[in-house]
Amino acid sequence: MIAREHCIREFGNRFGESPDFVARAPGRVNLIGEHTDYNDGFVLPVAIDMAVWIVLRATSSRNVIIHSLDLDQSAMFSLDNIQHENQGWLEYIKGIAHVLGKAGYPLSGWEGLIASDIPMGAGLASSAALEIAATRAFVAVLDYPWEAIEMARIGQQAEIDWIGVNCGIMDQMISAMGQVGHGLLIDCRSLKIESVPLPPDTTIVVLDTSTRRGLVDSVYNERRDQCKEVSRIFGVPTLRDVSEAKLIDNADKLDSVIYKRARHVITESMRTLEAANAMKENNSKKLGMLLNESHESLRDDFEVSSPELDQMVKCARNESDCYGARMTGAGFGGCAVALFRAETARECTERVISSYQEDTGLSATAYACIPSNGATLVTV
Repeated sequence: MIAREHCIREFGNRFGESPDFVARAPGRVNLIGEHTDYNDGFVLPVAIDMAVWIVLRATSSRNVIIHSLDLDQSAMFSLDNIQHENQGWLEYIKGIAHVLGKAGYPLSGWEGLIASDIPMGAGLASSAALEIAATRAFVAVLDYPWEAIEMARIGQQAEIDWIGVNCGIMDQMISAMGQVGHGLLIDCRSLKIESVPLPPDTTIVVLDTSTRRGLVDSVYNERRDQCKEVSRIFGVPTLRDVSEAKLIDNADKLDSVIYKRARHVITESMRTLEAANAMKENNSKKLGMLLNESHESLRDDFEVSSPELDQMVKCARNESDCYGARMTGAGFGGCAVALFRAETARECTERVISSYQEDTGLSATAYACIPSNGATLVTV
């Protein structure tokens, strides 16, 4: 866990002065609602207690100068000439500056230090956390009010326009707006949000398979295109507008692959609404059952799981005190999420990790996640 004081101290060591602000944006684990966001469906993510931190000071220049504490790398770009140069993590910050500028924000320079304890590529939205933390930093320097939904849209647009991933808005929304002890049921069409409490007898555990994927290089965009194709055939904006009954009645119009893709998205949105109701009713067993159904659908219909993810889920479900488990994130590697009985979660997790390593020969890690607040800013 990153200590804010450590980042502030390192900023002083590098830049010779005290910072003005500390911006923090969390990662997320998505309880349920996978690949539904870009189909205008429903999602139910939780902001986690792992985050990207940016410690910064406003400057009078037109440059952004930033040092990555984790990678021990320094970089700089001019706000007057933002160029895409495939500079890894820096491109996310450039992308935010680019989109803010296009939206009419009068950008101002700053120098900062960045650190993160979110595992990269694990499906915990490290890129969205970086985007939201960077947005928090730019807005702080301008002394503008924080409009969370607008800033989530800025982050999403940067991911699409600058990074090249046609993502939905879920990751940026939960990073900007998370609430302690709660998940957020997000309607990805209206962006209506409902805070939903986590059942008190449960613990969310993220199980990292130690396998990684890159969304730009994966079939993520292909899956999105397949969803668009079904929407086009039905003559509707997105799969949000297709009911399960309508899909079944018109199955002969679709080839088997895109039919399965659509079936996952449509049933997953329904499961997400059911999961929110289960949480309100403190029904941990029903919530776990829905997580299990989600994994089967992602594995068989959307085909975005992997042998390692399947094995991790199997190991978790072997525990009698596991209510349910599934892959989380876009897929093809990364993490699973499991819902355990709180009082035995630690012991269960240890056995799951041991079993997974014995079955696969891969090392694995686990994180018990505390649902946390979204992006915050502290004036130093």
